[in-house]
Parts: sequence; C-alpha cells; structure tokens
Amino acid sequence: MATEAIFASLRRRSSPSLDAFLTTTVDLSGVPLIQTLASISAEIVSCFRGVRFSIQRRNSRSLIRKIEVLVVLFEYISDDSGLDSTAVLCFKELYLFLHRSKFLLHYCAQSSKLWLLLQNPSLSDFFHVLNRNICTLLDVLPINSLNLSDDIREQIELLHQQSSKSTTLFVDHNDDFLRDQFYSFLHGFEKGQIPNSEELRSFFVEKLEIRDPKSCSDEIEFLEEQIVNHDCDDLEPTRSLINGFVAITRYCMFLLFGFEDDGEWSIENLKKQRKCFIAEEIVDTFMTLPKDFVCSISLSLMKDPVIVSTGQTYDRSSIVRWFEEGHSTCPKTGQKLVDSSCIVPNLAFRNLITRWCAAMEFEDSPNESPALVLQTRASMEATKATVSILIQNLASGSELAQIVAAREIRLLAKTVRKRGLLIAEAGAVPHLCRLLKSKNAVAQEHSVTAMLNLSVCEENRSLIMEENDCLESIVSVVASGLTLEAQGNAAATLYSLSTVHEYKKRIANVDGCIKSLASLSRNGKPRGKKDALNALYGIWSHPDNCSQMINSGGVSAVVGALADEDEAVTERAAVVLGVVANHSLGAETIGREESAVAGLIELMRCGTPRGKENAVATLLHLCINGGTVVVEKVVRAPALSDLTQKLLLTGTNRAKRKASSFLALVRKGCENTAMMRSGNREGSFRTHVSLPISIPVSVL
Repeated sequence: MATEAIFASLRRRSSPSLDAFLTTTVDLSGVPLIQTLASISAEIVSCFRGVRFSIQRRNSRSLIRKIEVLVVLFEYISDDSGLDSTAVLCFKELYLFLHRSKFLLHYCAQSSKLWLLLQNPSLSDFFHVLNRNICTLLDVLPINSLNLSDDIREQIELLHQQSSKSTTLFVDHNDDFLRDQFYSFLHGFEKGQIPNSEELRSFFVEKLEIRDPKSCSDEIEFLEEQIVNHDCDDLEPTRSLINGFVAITRYCMFLLFGFEDDGEWSIENLKKQRKCFIAEEIVDTFMTLPKDFVCSISLSLMKDPVIVSTGQTYDRSSIVRWFEEGHSTCPKTGQKLVDSSCIVPNLAFRNLITRWCAAMEFEDSPNESPALVLQTRASMEATKATVSILIQNLASGSELAQIVAAREIRLLAKTVRKRGLLIAEAGAVPHLCRLLKSKNAVAQEHSVTAMLNLSVCEENRSLIMEENDCLESIVSVVASGLTLEAQGNAAATLYSLSTVHEYKKRIANVDGCIKSLASLSRNGKPRGKKDALNALYGIWSHPDNCSQMINSGGVSAVVGALADEDEAVTERAAVVLGVVANHSLGAETIGREESAVAGLIELMRCGTPRGKENAVATLLHLCINGGTVVVEKVVRAPALSDLTQKLLLTGTNRAKRKASSFLALVRKGCENTAMMRSGNREGSFRTHVSLPISIPVSVL
C-alpha cells in the first residue's frame, strides 16, 4: 500500500515532503545517516540488479547504475564523521531520492505489463524527474570536503556529467510502439472490427511474453484493481478506457489460450474461489448502486423518479404498478395516500442520478449520453466476441471448458446490465439450464449463479421462464443441489424471477417448490436461508398463492426462522412475517404457530434496533389482522408491555410509531376481550397498515 500511495503522489506531480519518508526511528545525524544511505542503496541494487524489466527497461537500468555509484560513495565515507552542514543536507535529500527510486523501481518490477504500457509516458517523466534530482544534488554536493580518493571522485564526476547531459525526456520507442498498438486494438473494437488473431498473439505472447491463462488472468485482475482505485478524474487512462482494455485482454485470454487447465478450475479450489467471488461481488454491488438511487419497490436503479403525496420517491413504473395492484398506501411509510394518481416527477433527483451515472460511467442511467455509449462500445464489442467463444464451449466443450465458460459468464453478468442482456441474447440460457443438472458440483454452482446474475436484468427473466424445463431445474437445485451455496443461489434466482407479478403463481405451482424453500430456510447456510425467505416472500405476495404457502409449510418455516442462531436470518424472517401478517389469513396462520409470538418478543428483547423495529411492526399487524384469538395470545405474552414501553423511549423513529400504535391496539384488544366475555361480540379493530419491505436481489 505504501508503494501505491507514493506512486499516486508522483502521478499527481506533487512531491511529498521529506518528513513523509523519514521515520522517527532513524537517526539522520552524522555517521548513522551515511550508514543508512549505504544500506538503502545497497538494498536497491541487490533487489533490482537481476530483475528483467518488461517495460521501462532502459530507464530502470540507468537508474540502478547511478545508485551503484552512490553505493561506492557511501561505503567509502561511512566512517567519516566530519561532514559539514551542506553535505549533511545533501545526504538527507539523497535519502529521499533513494526512497523514491526504490518505490518507482518496485512499481515497474511488480505491476501489470499492460498497465505499465498505458502509463509509459508518465513513468518516463518520473524517471526524468529523478535524473534531474540527482543532477541538482551533485551540483551542490561539496565533493572537496569529503576527502574522496581519486577513483571515487572520478566516478562521482562522471555520474554528474552523465546526469547533466540527460536533459531531455527519454521514452523508449519500443514501449511507445506497443502502447500505440494496444490503443489500436481498442479503436478497432470501437469500430466493430475485431483484430487479427495472429496480430493479437504477436502482441501478447511474443512481445509482452504473456504466455498462459494464469498470466493473462493476473493482468486482468491488476487492471480491474486500477478501475476501483481510480480516484482522480483528470488521470489517464479513464475508467472507461481501462474497462475496454480489460475486455480486450479477457477476449485474448480465451482466444489465444483456450480453456487450458491451470488448476484454478478444479473442484478442490471451489471453496477458495467462492470466497473470492463473494468478496469482489459485494464490493461491486455496493460500489455500483447507492441505496438512495434504488427504488424500494423494484430494487433497481430509478430511471424516472417521481414523488408521491407522502414525500417519498419511487420509480414511476414501479409505483404505478403498485397502485394498479389495488394498494392505496405509501410502500415505505404505510401512510394513506391522499390521491394515488397524483405523482410528480422528481427532476432534481433524476438529474442527480444521471450525473452520478456519467461520473461513474455506469451504463444503466436514466438518460444514457451518446458520449458515454461511445466510450463503452469497445468494451461491449470485445465482450460480445468473448461471449461468443464462451457459449461455443458451453455448448460443445469438454467438462472443464463448460465449467470455465459458466464461471466467466457468471462474472461478466454480475454488474453491467448490457452484459447480462448480451449474454442472454447470445443464447446462454439453454446451455446454463442444461448444466443445472450436472453431477459436477462446480459446474452446477457456477451455472445456477450465472442464471441468478442474468435474472437480475428484467429483460432476461422472460427468456429464463420461457426456456423449457428451466424453472423446474432451478427448483430441483433448491431441493437437492450438490452444494448448499448452489441451493441458496437457486433460491435467490426464484426470488429474482418472482419480482415479476405474472411469474409468482407459476413458480409456486412447480412441484415441491415451497417445501424445498421451507427446508432450505431451516437447513441452509445463513446466506441461503435468507435467500429462501426472500423467495417465500415473493411467492406469498401473489394473493392466489397464500393458501398454498400455508398448506405447504411456507409460513411455518418463516416462523421457525425466528429462532435461528444468525441474527440477520432472524431479522429477515420478521420482515417477511410482517408482510404475511398484513393478510388476515396469514395473520391467523402465524397466530396458530406456538413459537411465533415468543420469537418476535425475543427479537424485541435481544435484536438490533432494526430487528426490534420489525418485530413490533409484525406484532402490530398480527393484532390488526389476526382476530381476537391472536390478540389474546399476544396480550398474555410475558414482558410485552415493558419491552414496548422501552421501544417508545429508545427505539428508532419508526419503531416508536409502531410501538405507540401497538400499545393502543393492545389496550383496545383488552377492552374488546372483556366486552366479548360479557356477551358483546361486536368488538373489532381490523384496519389496513402497510409494512415497508426492502429485500435486495443478490448478485453473485
């Protein structure tokens, strides 16, 4: 990290102060200073003398030779304690020079070859700056006061002369030619012209010596890291250009090296791969979509944000659909809307989203600018060529080739909407569907996760649902997948598909679907349990599925999840139960579950602030819609009053509102119970309160 930070400061042409390189543990006065310089310079020479620099070879060798001369100087005067103040100041500056040289040489030795090519002009400039620095220091270094031997003096004077003559910036013509050639590939793809395979082989294999898929993969990984770390808008190349180079390199990896087995795709490495996938996918997901820009109904980036009478903002298509389904409340606040037809465009928010999309070069913006499309065309064309190769191997390749292809499609589809569309339109769905039935655990997990990532794109859901036997195969993976991760990702796919209202009933009608999800919610890993709960919620939200959910044990499974050891699973169960309890049949079913009320009260006692909020909201819905029997069960629960009173004082704002409403209903319930016992059975307090829900669709 230190190397990256220092090099970033060099790129911005703001030289760090001397204090940035000197630590308090180093004594820079007198003899220890010279000994420190001798040690550092000798270390640089030892570390980099034998390194074969692929880029900036001449500049790197020249800098190392200069430092070799300084090693001789420092070793000669290491025992001389009579240095004057000018010499001490020069040697302190040399300390900084050596550190900057070390960082720059390390960067050139360890960085990606392709990245060094893209940075070639800047790197040449940094070497030139260091040459000017050593020239200036030798100008003022009091050589006569150092009592040097004639041989040492001659070497220092010769170094001074050579540094003084190097007044012009040196750019290696071979490096510059390779850089121009790399850019020519990019421009070719922008025009829809795929470069000749022999030309690509010559560039990557012969000239850059990238000779195997592992090396190519390392190059891609390094370039992708630069996209994430690219924190200055004025730096070249821009994110979109780097992304284009990544796409070209990925295409070349499969074109030139095929699907060779380098050990990365073996079953033994599945757990290691999975850990890496989860880490990078979480980063991508949160980096790509700020939560304020996501519609809480569709869970997608808002394209046409509008404001309703409660002041909340939603995507126009989602809120219109919400009203068409018969709702008259605000999805977030649960408040009754004065006029459900009165929605006002939120132009300020729309402009904010558009500007963010342009700044982040995110393709799915409300108004996709022509300039942005032009910048990303090379990347999409290269991706299209890559996808063509992948699908060919997915269709007729060896088992290894199919695993690699499924994995790559999984990764390509996870963030960029256009990629997901491109992959599905190219015909990936039928082949991924076939792999869902594979007896190879790696193949099955990659294929179902690729299907999940494709399903996040709205346009792809119809392709998945229309594919013969595809939905049944996904349900089969939920029921008997070869790994728990595959089962969880299959459940997440079902939830993603269930966000389309017309598909909810079809999903529920697949034989064993609800029972399999219920089983996974009990026996899966925490992530899989949450995905199963989400899918059960998606199925329940269709009114025709409620009875089927109850009869197949779906509601019982959600209630059982309240007792799960994982806090996140428990909270998710409370959210889903809140939605189920919003329906009278659901509330009565929950009320019949012995552990339901106790589980919600335990969450009020020990849960997070958000968990307590969801628990009291669910209890409120149970009392509103569950009838007198449920109210009596809730009222009899121990410690309920104290916990609710505590929420009124310490809970979130929403929790306080729900707790206040809940206490009022409980009091009314007690009064109604007393009235019914005395013969008056007209007591009733059913109404409709909407519980907001925001469940993310996983992208893996």
